[in-house]
Amino acid sequence: MHRRTRRTLVVVAAVVVLLALAVFLRSKAPPEAARLLPESDGIVYLNLRPVRTFFKANLKPPHRVPEYEQFVEATGVDWERDLDQAAIALHRMPEPNGPNGPVAYTMVLVGKLTGARLNQWLDGHAVSREAYAGHTIYNVPSEGRTVRIAQVGYDMIAVSNFPTPEKIHSILDRHRTAALPFAGSTLLSQYFHDVPLLSLAWGVGEIGLPFNESGAIQIFGFRLPLQADSTIVASLSPELSLAGVLRLRVEEIAPTDDAAANQAASLGALLTLARGFTQPLTDNAANTGLKQMLKTAAVDRKRNRVLLTATVPVSMFASLASSENSAPPAEPPPASNASK
Repeated sequence: MHRRTRRTLVVVAAVVVLLALAVFLRSKAPPEAARLLPESDGIVYLNLRPVRTFFKANLKPPHRVPEYEQFVEATGVDWERDLDQAAIALHRMPEPNGPNGPVAYTMVLVGKLTGARLNQWLDGHAVSREAYAGHTIYNVPSEGRTVRIAQVGYDMIAVSNFPTPEKIHSILDRHRTAALPFAGSTLLSQYFHDVPLLSLAWGVGEIGLPFNESGAIQIFGFRLPLQADSTIVASLSPELSLAGVLRLRVEEIAPTDDAAANQAASLGALLTLARGFTQPLTDNAANTGLKQMLKTAAVDRKRNRVLLTATVPVSMFASLASSENSAPPAEPPPASNASK
């Protein structure tokens, strides 16, 4: 073989290997929207495009209150249709009963959301503006807080109601290095490797922050024996071996092995009670799905980690979404909340 031909083949092979390695690393990396999030106490990520595909046949057109209809007409943005991904950072506030409440959020939203019409709407509702890193940050009042909104890229916006602008500044700073596949916050570095590949939704850190009531976390009406500030890694992903089924995985990282043992025992007892409570329920898509989920639920412990797994029929979520869609509309929110 000619020497030049051999060199060409070596170069082509090296390029193919490098491309394959880049694709592999990218598949293991957190989504860009999550990598842009600032330091926080918890992160929740939702991939809404496949979710809409799962539930499309069961969902009716949503009822739009007049204020929201005006927002859609003015901006061309319809959250139910255009939002594809949402990455949300949760920030614990030092004074839970203070003016900023117990939790603040910073979000990166991806989809057909940006454009001149949205900028015009923001310009009309903002009380002030800030120029930062080549972007305009709009400060919009909402429920006693200032919501900061900036268009990050052609399909991405950042939103934050943190009391100071540092969190949204961090997003714009991280956007400059977003091509690095493993860039991101401390939480992602510590826990994202525990999130299953292809997860439709996942959370890491203290994700109980916005979902607890009176210090307790509840799922489908059942109170979980987990503290609101427990460090957990939760995910919902397709069950590849079964069609129409999702796998729920919730892992708690306890401070000690003894604490994990107590949590595992409490979760096991709760599952036994829940199975008994749900047996008399009338059989419909939602109740049958709940029974199947509880039947497959299992609790395991390894050292200081407690793992809860279960399989969830997609029909269960579809039924819940359908009933929610057919419920009477709630009171319309103020016009300034349409950007949240």
